Amino acid sequence: MRSSNPVFSRRGFSRDNGYAGFNTAPQAGTAAAVGTQGNPYAQPQAGNPYAQNPYAQQAPYGAPPQAPATTGRMTMDDVLMRTGTTLGILVVTAALAWALLPVDDANISRSYGIAIGAGLIGMVLALVQSFKRKASPALILSYAALEGVFLGVVSSVVDNRIASGAAMQAVLGTLAVFCAVLVAYKAGWIRVNRRFVGFVMAAALGFIVLMAINLLFAVFGGGDGLGFRSGPLGILFGVIGILLGACFLALDFKQVEDGIAYGAPREEAWLAAFGLTMTLVWIYMEFLRLISILNSSD
Repeated sequence: MRSSNPVFSRRGFSRDNGYAGFNTAPQAGTAAAVGTQGNPYAQPQAGNPYAQNPYAQQAPYGAPPQAPATTGRMTMDDVLMRTGTTLGILVVTAALAWALLPVDDANISRSYGIAIGAGLIGMVLALVQSFKRKASPALILSYAALEGVFLGVVSSVVDNRIASGAAMQAVLGTLAVFCAVLVAYKAGWIRVNRRFVGFVMAAALGFIVLMAINLLFAVFGGGDGLGFRSGPLGILFGVIGILLGACFLALDFKQVEDGIAYGAPREEAWLAAFGLTMTLVWIYMEFLRLISILNSSD
């Protein structure tokens, strides 16, 4: 299960290593489908990359069927605990950066430099983790800490220089999107299938390419480049960015659900936390940018 972010790829739990078990059923013996067979993890099962589960013991020949042990498998509690830890570190470092890195005229250059440095290092750590086959808690927590420094300074700048209360509004907006997507996903209003994933990935790729082009024009031509981050176009792209973040939240929920159903190892909970954190940071930044544009146009 790879991290969840528009920049990075995902690995699901289906037969062809596509997206989280689309059009496939949970394998027998998992929490989602305990059948009358013995231990399905003693031998490889088609469609389940976790069929050879090292945490399960092979049932003796002729022994009565029994549900496999769940020790060592990812649970919802594991995902919640890791996600809470990752987000908690991010929030703490963001608060410290807000308090210790002032954005007044005398210190804003230094604070900006520290924030950009932290953001770049955090991005490198995120890239390293995204290409690793296994979760590295140290990398994930370091990413969260550095991303918190970046967000703390950026939020302070927007809140103190552009729109008072913008940071809290962005936090509330992010929570609202999270809750809305969770309710819609659990109610079945959002169906995460291959068509949905293809659309989201294509839209995200186009969005990122346009933002990169806009950034290049801004760097070499000055101003806001092509205007994708200011004025009416900026508002439009801000809304699109939030909607894309909501779509990636649905993919995150699907991955967590299928990871539990297919008996993913407990270590996968760190990847789930990593993906959720990156998606929430994406949504928060889009809200903060949108609020800045709306207040700048007043």
